[in-house]
Amino acid sequence: MSYPQTVANTAASLGKTSSLMLGIPFDIAREQYAKAVQAGIIERSMLKWAKFERELSAMEKLTLGPWARRV
Repeated sequence: MSYPQTVANTAASLGKTSSLMLGIPFDIAREQYAKAVQAGIIERSMLKWAKFERELSAMEKLTLGPWARRV
C-alpha cells in the first residue's frame, strides 16, 4: 500500500467515524420515540413514524451537512 493511498484511507475512515459520532443525538431521538410508543405515550402508527423519520432525517442533513449519514 502506498503512502498517498494510506492517507486517503485514513481520511475516509476519519470522515466515517465523525459522521457516526455526530449522528448519535439523532439516533437517541429515534430510540426515545420508539420507547415512547412502547410505553403508550405516543400512538403506534406507521404513518406517524414515517413522518417523524423524514423530519428527523431532514434536520440531520440540515445540521450536519456533508457529515450527515445517507440511507
